[in-house]
Amino acid sequence: MARHCTVALILALSIVFIAGCGVILKGTKEGVHFTSDPDGALVLVNGVERGTTPLKLSMASKETYTITFRKEGHKDKTMVIENHVQAGWIVLDVLFGLVPVVVDAATGGWYTLDEHNVNAVMATP
Repeated sequence: MARHCTVALILALSIVFIAGCGVILKGTKEGVHFTSDPDGALVLVNGVERGTTPLKLSMASKETYTITFRKEGHKDKTMVIENHVQAGWIVLDVLFGLVPVVVDAATGGWYTLDEHNVNAVMATP
C-alpha cells in the first residue's frame, strides 16, 4: 500500500514539473455567462456571432474580448472583457522550476478573465 502511495506522489509531482500549476489546476479556458435585458440579444465576440442570450461560452483566459450585444429595436451595447495575471500561479510555478513557468506563460495558465457574468441592459433608440 505504501508503495502505491509513493508511486502516486511521484507521478503527481512529475506532472507538476512537466506542466504549469495554472494549466493543471485551473486550465486555460473559463466559462462566461451572457445575459441581456431584454433576452434574445445576439452576442458577438470580437465581431463573430456566437449565439443569443442567455448564453454560456468557454473562453480562453489569456485573451481580451470585445463583446457586442445586438437586438432589433435597441441600441447595440459593447463591453470589453479583459484578463489579468494571478500572482499565485507565478509563485507556484517558480517554486517548481523553469518548465512550469514556460508552460503557464505560453498557454495562458497564469491568466483569469475579469468577468464571468456579463449582463447588458439594452436601451431603445
